[in-house]
Amino acid sequence: MSLIARLTILPRWVIAVIDALILFSSAFCAFLVRFNFNWQEIVENHFLTGCAVFMIVSVLVLRLTNSQEGIVRHTGFKDGVNLFKSLFINFSLLFIPIIFSDSFISQGYLLPSSVLIIASVFSLVLLIFYRLMVKELFVYFKNEGSLKPSKNGVIFGAGEAGIIAKEAIMRDSKSLFNTIAFLDDDPKKEGKHILGKRIYKGLDNLENLALQFGITELIIAIRDLSVARKNEIIDECLRLKISVSIVPPVDQWINGGLTAGAIREVKIEDLLSREQIVLDNPRIQQDLQGKVIMVTGAAGSIGSELCRQICHYEPKLLILFDIAESALYDVEQEFKENYSHCSIKIVLGDIRNKKKLNEIFKLFKPQVVFHAAAYKHVPMMENYPDEAINSNVLGTKILADISVLAKVDKFVFVSTDKAVNPTNVMGASKRAAEMYVQALNEFLVRNHKRSYTKFITTRFGNVLGSSGSVIPLFKKQIMKGGPITVTHPDITRYFMTIPEACQLVLEAGIMGEGGEIYVFDMGEPIKILDLAKKMIQLSGKKIDEDIKVFFSGLREGEKLYEELLNDFETVKITHHPKIKIAQVLPSSYHKIDGQIELFMELVSKKSENELVSHLKVIVPEFISNSSRFEVLDRLN
Repeated sequence: MSLIARLTILPRWVIAVIDALILFSSAFCAFLVRFNFNWQEIVENHFLTGCAVFMIVSVLVLRLTNSQEGIVRHTGFKDGVNLFKSLFINFSLLFIPIIFSDSFISQGYLLPSSVLIIASVFSLVLLIFYRLMVKELFVYFKNEGSLKPSKNGVIFGAGEAGIIAKEAIMRDSKSLFNTIAFLDDDPKKEGKHILGKRIYKGLDNLENLALQFGITELIIAIRDLSVARKNEIIDECLRLKISVSIVPPVDQWINGGLTAGAIREVKIEDLLSREQIVLDNPRIQQDLQGKVIMVTGAAGSIGSELCRQICHYEPKLLILFDIAESALYDVEQEFKENYSHCSIKIVLGDIRNKKKLNEIFKLFKPQVVFHAAAYKHVPMMENYPDEAINSNVLGTKILADISVLAKVDKFVFVSTDKAVNPTNVMGASKRAAEMYVQALNEFLVRNHKRSYTKFITTRFGNVLGSSGSVIPLFKKQIMKGGPITVTHPDITRYFMTIPEACQLVLEAGIMGEGGEIYVFDMGEPIKILDLAKKMIQLSGKKIDEDIKVFFSGLREGEKLYEELLNDFETVKITHHPKIKIAQVLPSSYHKIDGQIELFMELVSKKSENELVSHLKVIVPEFISNSSRFEVLDRLN
């Protein structure tokens, strides 16, 4: 028994021998049935030769069609289909000569047609039966020869994905997951059995099953599950202190098959309060293919993902521009390894360096620019307003002006929801940059009717997993055992994933005709406190017992909630329900250009109050919050 428990895969020669014995036996049984066990008639019909011919041809066909290549202990529906196809080919090869001549039968070279039919049916049934029997024996002896599963669990989803998940767990010798039952929302499935396990309806029975069987694990295995229902399942599991895992999408399965190792823990991205945004616009391919494209901030979270997605559209050249040396090096190594088909140029530089930018634009002549470079940490920029204005305002102006002179087709500016009714220097600096590129676009429309650079702005909120997101911070704090620091119990934020954000930037950039400020539908804002609590629970820890939550107070410039539109802004719908256009009157180009030029003089004075005061003049809705600059609002 211990030998069988250690055996993982049957050798191919063993499978071939067993198949040959089954095929010979099937043919012999067919002779017995066909001739009513009359031994004299069986002998007269050359049964030994017929059985041998059937066995040899069948084994050759099985070999040629790779029907013996599958691992017997992993036998499934596809293996049965392959056996059927192979035996049908075998039947056709043996039946064709019978049609044209009876002399082959009389001389004992072939089986009678009736025997051939019966033998084919017998062999199909027996070949499938023995494979399934071996599969069950492997599972039985694996469990007998190893430690008993230590985690009782249920699978939510009694459809195809649930069955595949159960079979993947059964195949994995290292899995400690013991499937007790299935749960499913379909009332028609209640009380039925799959793979020997009963199906219970929905979440109603989860608590009872947990009490009765000590359920500690749940796997979500439904392909088209709504976000709302998924959150309900996860919330109920968190309430019952049950760990949750999820079957990933089919395109993430290894070689098209699911393994137990691929069943992953629920990520915080799975808890977004809306459906994931997925775009597939053929115009993006048309507009980017064969072009020279430049991405600033290419080593950042958004910039690097933009570059990954752009690579799929086969640009002529992709320029990755960033000031962060180490991060840019890491991105370069990633692209060499994973995107070798894409022609890239790594450029280390600063968007504030006019001379360097001019050289890059003259040398490579980019046709589309995605401007994602920015300082974005709110408290840091509140401490260093000169850096925020230098990079986010003056840097954007320099890059935009050079793009116009270089006759770039499109300039896509990546902004933020913090530019809306800003309460901090970072948000106000991004709003000033928005105003400049929009005014510049309006100026070009009026003065260059035929050919000019089209400027498009995109706004979205916090990005899960980005360097500025709270998620990485919470993960580090949980790993250290806490506490998790939340600034305020009522603070909320909009969230989206990095791939979502970049899809929308590309979509807006392509559909934009110039001058638009695109805002994205990000669903309902998420309470940061709730996010922190769920992250603690998903890590298997208890709130306030294992990890405490500490309220640190609002940071400088921080506000309780973000907005996607100013009080005076309205929206216009587009072809996509998740993308809207903010209706904002552009500023006078000459006025905003002069105001931003003045920053150069103020930066050299090193007076942060003068800098911020002038920023408040350009962006009148900028009212500081929890900041030393609140005094400037009172003076005005």
